[in-house]
Amino acid sequence: MKTLAITSPTGADHITPEGHPERVARLEAVTGALASLEGLERREVRAAAGRDALSRVHHGAHIDQVFAASPAEGHVSLDADTWMSAGSLNAALHACGAVIDGVDAVLDGEAEAVFVGCRPPGHHAEPDRAMGFCLFNQIAVGALHALDARGLSRVAVIDIDVHHGNGTQATAEREPRLFFASVHQGWIYPGTGAAHETGRHGNIANRPLPAGAAGDTWHPALDELIEAVRAFQPELLLVSAGFDAHKDDPLAGLALDDGDFARAGTALAGLAQESANSRLVCVLEGGYDCPALERSVAAFIGALQAA
Repeated sequence: MKTLAITSPTGADHITPEGHPERVARLEAVTGALASLEGLERREVRAAAGRDALSRVHHGAHIDQVFAASPAEGHVSLDADTWMSAGSLNAALHACGAVIDGVDAVLDGEAEAVFVGCRPPGHHAEPDRAMGFCLFNQIAVGALHALDARGLSRVAVIDIDVHHGNGTQATAEREPRLFFASVHQGWIYPGTGAAHETGRHGNIANRPLPAGAAGDTWHPALDELIEAVRAFQPELLLVSAGFDAHKDDPLAGLALDDGDFARAGTALAGLAQESANSRLVCVLEGGYDCPALERSVAAFIGALQAA
């Protein structure tokens, strides 16, 4: 697939307290992965997301709260896990803008696959609150941009982060044009994502896996989700590309390796080619062991390029 990577230097200005796992070094790992890939087109995000784009997903009170909390210096805690520094708001707005940019790129034929390598992550941010390192839910912002601003009828999100994307699911629960599917480790943070959570519109599919599950268990679960998304017939496929299901990651307990992420990239590219008009946008979420993150991102994007 013709593949484009979109990044933003503002991610380096989102400074978390010392020892926090969601740290600037993650962005450096992603940058190293992108630099290692031959033939990968790269550019920076064109613009930060505006309030209108955020408002398709988030309540006005939440947007106001995040803006008001932005500190002039030092750190502010929004919850036990989620922190802001002076550069965090701008980084989050550019991360949302980068997903919008990626959606536009595939819809306008600039690329077939886009990888958005920005931070902070977003899939835990709910319509009315920040949580789990996430300020705004950029993949949901991109999905609603595709539906409301670009006129698509059906968009799907597949979340492969080790933690369930509760914020994206919350958006799908009120938006039947959006299909949300997640494979994740069950019964850990944020405590959502049980198999019986299918949404009142039947547009949600969850595959929670036990601690210790490796590729031989994980890939069949992903294949089930791929079939569910194929039946939905999306016009655009978005992927919450978390890499914290890696066996070396410190925040969870699944046991994937670099090759599993390459295999996932191949499978997701195939789904986009067959069922989503060769339109695929992948958005960085978790991944907290930096060497594993760098290798896994390179393997994943390399598979997209080769598809």
